[in-house]
Amino acid sequence: MALNYIWVGFFLVAFLTAVHKALLHGEWSIFNKLVEGLGGGIELGVDIALGYIGVMAFWLGIMKVGEAAGAVAFLAKLVAPFFSRLFPGVPKDHPANGAIVMNYSANMLGLDSAATPLGLKAMEELQSLNPEKDTASDAQIMFLVLNTTGLTLIPVGVFALRTSVLQDKGLSLDSVTTVFIPILIATFVATLVGMVAVAIRQRINLLHPVVLAYLGGAAALIGGLIALFRALPTEQIAPVATAIANVLIFLIITSFIGLAVLRKVNVFERFIEGAKGGFEVAVRIIPYLVAMLCAIKVFTASGAMEATMDGARWAVETAGVDAAWVEGLPTAMMKPISGSGAKAMAGSAMDEHGPNSFIGNLVSVMQGSADTTFFILAVYFGAVGIKRTRYALTCGLIADAAGIVAAIFVAYLFFG
Repeated sequence: MALNYIWVGFFLVAFLTAVHKALLHGEWSIFNKLVEGLGGGIELGVDIALGYIGVMAFWLGIMKVGEAAGAVAFLAKLVAPFFSRLFPGVPKDHPANGAIVMNYSANMLGLDSAATPLGLKAMEELQSLNPEKDTASDAQIMFLVLNTTGLTLIPVGVFALRTSVLQDKGLSLDSVTTVFIPILIATFVATLVGMVAVAIRQRINLLHPVVLAYLGGAAALIGGLIALFRALPTEQIAPVATAIANVLIFLIITSFIGLAVLRKVNVFERFIEGAKGGFEVAVRIIPYLVAMLCAIKVFTASGAMEATMDGARWAVETAGVDAAWVEGLPTAMMKPISGSGAKAMAGSAMDEHGPNSFIGNLVSVMQGSADTTFFILAVYFGAVGIKRTRYALTCGLIADAAGIVAAIFVAYLFFG
């Protein structure tokens, strides 16, 4: 229901903004932009879905091999004590646990192309346990909200964006990874807040010793990564981080295949069996992608997003609060709506202010501190036919806000 109101709101606000510009400022060409935005949203939605076919086919095939090899079940057992309390409605031996582990692992390694198909697989497994097929279950909401927080241990995408801008400006690449530690802090805060927000609604006890032990282990892992990368020369952090992510993901693939061979599984047949579902899932999400992307494109093309940002900037300046961070608002406000839009906003801010400026570092941290909440809700819930999302969007946006506030705080702490 929440997505319905938001989707309708995007179109109505876009139309009213366009009417205001046309009648008061004579900008009748704004309607051309709206129609172009519609076309762009339709094309982008189909392109993304078609681009997913191969990726989904591969990773769903690998998941099938891992299941046959017993590797996915083994990974699920490692986190079973934690998941049994975070997802109390999911049996310990259910395939959903393994799919969730694989999805979160891909997210933490910054491997978006692998995370999406694995996430859709996890959502399908959780849907098999859902008694009300058109309504999001507690487990699906917890899973999705933690996805929207974008917990990333190796922010490969941000490193790539900063590298591109620094190269374009002919600057040294030594500062590519200066945002690494701030991103870890901000994304960890977003994840904790998202988890707490959902736990409060679902009455999950996060103070249980087992939960605290796993969260403490996660904090220790992040602390270890920080110590490791601080010990490296600055220019080596990005390539080493990327290498670690790629080695780990390929290690998972070869381990699944190797274990399957030892179990005398027909690996190729199992892979094909799983991969066949890739096309079906990709086609199934096209309507949801097109719907959300068209609304976003129209809202942005109308100038409504720009007006919202101007209003926020005015409010901050009127309140007398330090407004240095306000130039990062476009990235912050775009991030929950559109990943490509937020990336473009961050790139533009770095190009205008400099990648090593306060704003350049701030938008980099913002880019790595949250994920595209509206996109994830539309695709993940749409793939399994969920119509009533309950409080998923609210908790997801709370986590996004926490990530953005944390990004601003650590940016002042490290670069202010």
